[in-house]
Amino acid sequence: MNLKSIKNKPSFKIATNIYVLILTVFIIWMLFFDENSYLTHREFNKEIDELNSWIDYHEKKIRKDKETIQLLQDSLKLERYAREKYLMKKDNEDIYIIEFDTIKK
Repeated sequence: MNLKSIKNKPSFKIATNIYVLILTVFIIWMLFFDENSYLTHREFNKEIDELNSWIDYHEKKIRKDKETIQLLQDSLKLERYAREKYLMKKDNEDIYIIEFDTIKK
């Protein structure tokens, strides 16, 4: 094959067409180098997904805290919560913490 036979092929004529070359350069520019490139959008989409999962986590935590607040409206449950969670006690009480060892020998 010589250069003349390659130039006569239709695929070579299409590939060397000025419009095809400009379109190819434009597509490559838009996909990789532009400020609004595909890579930038992909990074933004990942960040959006992470932020949505962060929002979901905090919404669940807020719901759980609201339920806890509703339960703690009762003074007896508030006292029990303070004793269990923060190890608070009355002045005339002693607290013994019992930990169970799960390792068997």
